[in-house]
Amino acid sequence: MIGRLFAIAGISVALAACSDQGGTYTLYRNSALDPSMRIHVASFDSGDGAEYNQENCQVAADLFGGQTGISTRFWCEKGRFEQ
Repeated sequence: MIGRLFAIAGISVALAACSDQGGTYTLYRNSALDPSMRIHVASFDSGDGAEYNQENCQVAADLFGGQTGISTRFWCEKGRFEQ
């Protein structure tokens, strides 16, 4: 009985952590053919916090966008992917 209570408590904590979007950042890009498009590239949701995720997302955006011949725009938004 006590083992079940610990298991339920552990699952509850894990689910609560999964639903926390506060530290997540998402990398998007547009299309060379349609600049108004918003295309999901990657999500940054490590347990190291919002600042860490934002920094890594921005580094990725800069690296993708800084390639020679790239005409698409890359940017980061706070939160999980949304269409």
